[in-house]
This record gives sequence, C-alpha cells and structure tokens, in this order.
Amino acid sequence: MPTIDLPLAELKSYLPPLTREDDFASFWDENRRLSAEQPLNPELTPYDHPAVVSVYKVFYDGFGGGRICGWYLVPKYPMPAQGYPAMIVAHGYSGSKGQPADHFAWVLQGFAVLALDTRGQSGEGVDSGTYSFGARPGYLTKGILDKNEYYYRQVYMDHVRGMDFLHTRPEIDRLRIGATGGSQGGALALAMAALDGRFAAAAADMPALCHFRRTLELSNNVFPLAEIAEFIMRWPDREEQVYRTLSYFDNMNWAGWITCPVLVSVGLQDVICTPSTIFAAYNRLAGRKEIRVFPYHGHEGISWHNEEKMRWAKKYILDR
Repeated sequence: MPTIDLPLAELKSYLPPLTREDDFASFWDENRRLSAEQPLNPELTPYDHPAVVSVYKVFYDGFGGGRICGWYLVPKYPMPAQGYPAMIVAHGYSGSKGQPADHFAWVLQGFAVLALDTRGQSGEGVDSGTYSFGARPGYLTKGILDKNEYYYRQVYMDHVRGMDFLHTRPEIDRLRIGATGGSQGGALALAMAALDGRFAAAAADMPALCHFRRTLELSNNVFPLAEIAEFIMRWPDREEQVYRTLSYFDNMNWAGWITCPVLVSVGLQDVICTPSTIFAAYNRLAGRKEIRVFPYHGHEGISWHNEEKMRWAKKYILDR
C-alpha cells in the first residue's frame, strides 16, 4: 500500500503527545463567552437564481469585528414539521464560498446550506484583525506570535457564529445541523464541532491544521505550509513562540472535545495534509467516528467519497 508517511498500521495507532498549554481550555471558554455576548446583526438579501431553490446572500458580524459573508440556500419543497436540516460548508485555503450551484447537491438531499467565506481570503468576508508583528504573504502567519492576535482565532469563531446564525432562522431544525469542508474547510468543520456542542455531526475531508509540528517536519516547503517555515527562517529565535501559538489552534489538541459523529477522509499520498497529522487528530476523537482511507490519492477532491459523505449525512443528520 503506497504512502509518503508512516505505514497504515502505525497510522491507525498514532497518538503523539498533546501540545496544549495549561490555559488551553480557559482560552477557548473565554472566546466562546465573548462571542456569545457579541451581537450577530444578520442581514439577508434575496439572490435571483433560476434554480428551484431559495438563495440569499447573508452577512453577519465576525468575531471581534469584520463582516462575514455567505450563501444561504433553502429548499423550496414543503418544510418538514420540525424544520429543514442544515449544513455549514467551509472552503479550502485561499478559496471562497463559491457559487450557489456549488452546493446544490446538499440542497437536493434536503439540507438548507450556509456556505461561508473565510475572512480576508478570496470571498467577501472582511478581515478586521490588527497584528502587532509582520507576516509572510498569505494567512497562516498573521498574528502568529500571540494567541490573542492569531488570524485563526477569529476564523474559528466566525464559523461557530454561523451556527448562531442558523439558530436565528425559524425554518431550521436546530437538532439537525452539520458541518463539512475540505482541507482548511475540514479543519474548520472539526473546530466548529469542538467549540460548539450543538452540531449533530461533522465531516472533515483531508483536514488541515492538525499536529502542526509534524506538519512542518514533513511539508515545510509545500504551499501553504511554507509560509510558517519561511517565517521561522526569518525569525529563528521565535520558533518556540510560533509553535506555542499554533498549539491553541491545533485540531489534535481539542479532538477529544468532539462528541458528535465525525467522518474523516485521508489520502495516503497527501503531501499537504500528511496522513499522520490527520490520524493524530482522528485517533483522539471521543465519539462515534469513521475514516475513509484512499491509498492512491493526494490532496484532492474525491467524487466517490462525496457520495459516501451524503449517505453518512443521511444516517447521522437527516434520519436523526
């Protein structure tokens, strides 16, 4: 079986030590408290689309500032008595929410969809973060010397606030909301499930932002991880400070907080989200979990897996 990492048998039992600082839990408790106290100020604008689906462009206030944008798609068939199930969709690094039609498969399955832009990337979400130190081009090193300034602090909480938005919608069944995404989006799906216990299930395709030190050991010259490596090359005396900040945003460190069912995919040829980093998080998941291993795939979308994911979502969300 081909692999660019550990043998599959070792991956299945791979449990590196957690890198959590003593205030890891209290840090995220405080972020959740701050987010709960911040008004959402949602705004929906109907979007003219020829398909038989109601499409809206939605904005709401991002965590600590900025304005988050997304597509909100609602089926037009009669609403179930308990409301529509919903899926929050997060995109990959440097991408965007795409176009409404990109998410129609979920609508056809019966889901309302909230597809979110990640602040400051290629969509319409605004990054309001202020950073007291410089960064390499890209997003991974913005604020990387301080956990309170780090870019992904706001990104993670922006997506948790997507759940808060869905809870304002009377047409949504609050007990049947899932999260999904690939790469960065897979990391965000795991983060949402870890930080908000209201999710019914989460599906993370080849998730990034897991086991940072191992990631840099294996892939420090690969986009986008080279951003972090180049920062450390420029500031070698800050290396441990960098890893200390990253430890607060490592999906490996809070995987044990996730209690809803989780589906994960991994490509054994993936040089961006290397297999051992994904297994480092997967092996610590506390609840019902399944992983799909693709020996010949790298870091790419897999249409076969997309159908499997829909079957999985039916089992753990639609039929709940």
